[in-house]
Amino acid sequence: MSSTDPTPLTLAGRFNYYSSTYLGAVSRFYARVHRRLYNRFGGTRFATLFGDPVFELTVRGRKSGEPRPVMLMLVRSGDDLLVCGSNGGNHGVPNWWKNLLATDKAEVRIGRDSFAVTHRVVTDPAEYEAHWRTLTATYPHFDTYRALSPRTFPIAVLTRA
Repeated sequence: MSSTDPTPLTLAGRFNYYSSTYLGAVSRFYARVHRRLYNRFGGTRFATLFGDPVFELTVRGRKSGEPRPVMLMLVRSGDDLLVCGSNGGNHGVPNWWKNLLATDKAEVRIGRDSFAVTHRVVTDPAEYEAHWRTLTATYPHFDTYRALSPRTFPIAVLTRA
């Protein structure tokens, strides 16, 4: 982040960046526990992270073919959902993103509601920036991840199938 960049770095964003970058095993363990608790209570509890809503995205593994669920920030854009492959600011693209690109099917669970989705990767720069503003309005820590990471985070639009 440059000294002229007005984006303040959030404490939670810094924590997530640090844990995803330097404490990967701990972050993965916490994510698994969070997802299991979310499922155990039918999506009615553990539906937030740092007070912000989350949902479960399940995509088949590109190598194993097994369902690979992951908890992501719940960001709506009209009737669609936006997902960002930020990986907490980690320098590597998350595996769920690679799996999403390798298939045309995925499933979303928001609370007790589950449904199939299709996805579209955002490639147009103007659309990307518009969706980025929507993402950061819902979850401001994305700006911190962006400031601390050298890569551009991919964004996809999930549409109910």
